[in-house]
Amino acid sequence: MPSNLLIKSSQILLVNKLTIATAESATAGRLAAEFSLIPNCGKALKGGIISYDACVKEDILGVSDDLVKKYTPESAEVTEDMANKLQKLIEADIYIAITGLTMPGGSETPEKPVGTMFIHAIIKGKSIPVREVYEGSPEEVVLQTIDRVAQVIIDELS
Repeated sequence: MPSNLLIKSSQILLVNKLTIATAESATAGRLAAEFSLIPNCGKALKGGIISYDACVKEDILGVSDDLVKKYTPESAEVTEDMANKLQKLIEADIYIAITGLTMPGGSETPEKPVGTMFIHAIIKGKSIPVREVYEGSPEEVVLQTIDRVAQVIIDELS
């Protein structure tokens, strides 16, 4: 069930006749799925790419292998590139890319622990990077990330 924040962000998109597209790694399509449960979302949600594996980031989105190797698949740099490359694949007003570490086994370090999530939003041409560290189960981290995306949309468009 979509959170109140996501519902509010969706309403803002609908009122402003704006569309959104996503490139999701760690959230594995959950952001787009949550948007799809909101009435009338079809007017706003254009679609998305689930790029959980680095090869999808590279082969479908066009993120360079060198960038992934230099910064890791779960990084601000890769997330920004995902958002930029998504613009070439789906026409929309807002682009959201997400990577991160919802559970052990990725590129976690003391500086980038499990729970670190990277969001890159492009809203009407404005680039907005976000890095957050959340605690909780993988699902809790994903849901907190979705709420953070919603808050970014609300903050930028209200």
